[in-house]
Amino acid sequence: MTGRLIVFEGVEGGGKTTQIARSQQWLEESGWLEFLQTKGYIQGVAQTREPGGTSLGQALRQVLLNDDGAEPLDDRAELLLYAADRAQHVEGYLRPLLATGTLILCDRYTDSTVAYQGYGRQLDLSLIDQLNHIATNGLHSDLTLWFDLPVELGLARTRQRGASDRMEQADITFHQRVQQGFQVLAHQFPQRIVRIDASQPEAMVAAQVQDILHTYLSQWYAPLP
Repeated sequence: MTGRLIVFEGVEGGGKTTQIARSQQWLEESGWLEFLQTKGYIQGVAQTREPGGTSLGQALRQVLLNDDGAEPLDDRAELLLYAADRAQHVEGYLRPLLATGTLILCDRYTDSTVAYQGYGRQLDLSLIDQLNHIATNGLHSDLTLWFDLPVELGLARTRQRGASDRMEQADITFHQRVQQGFQVLAHQFPQRIVRIDASQPEAMVAAQVQDILHTYLSQWYAPLP
């Protein structure tokens, strides 16, 4: 069995969480999941997220995303908390599941740290690369789906949902820098990052995702008979 790590990335309001749920549903309804399990290629499919993919991560997520106004979170402290969440997530969740042949759909991973803390917070990129390497112990995504849409549209979508978290509350220039970070990463790593036009209606975005997943699953395993 061979597990795979598929990561969903992008700025706020891109629809990652929705598309992860739709992707799992598509895997089940399309016959892909049954086929891969029957052939012994994978054991199953799982959803997870960063921060918050473990018990420790859930506590860290509250600190990172909830703004109680009691004490501003220093940018470097933020970076280190994300690294701690990732280290626990990789060793306590991702690697064990991958070893048993699980297809993992993950909401954010290392690229978010580069984009948000590197470009958004303007922290040292080489330091972030080192921390990502330490936290992941070399575990990279097999495929990263980048949900690309104008920052203004994404933030408007988050406002429609109601209360905003600490990241969503940052000013527009911060989010524009984050978007630039994802653009740079997509240019640097075209072999694993695939762009999704997330400005389209949800069903059209889902169709893009499913086409890409079908292509990669066929490459990794085998096509449906």
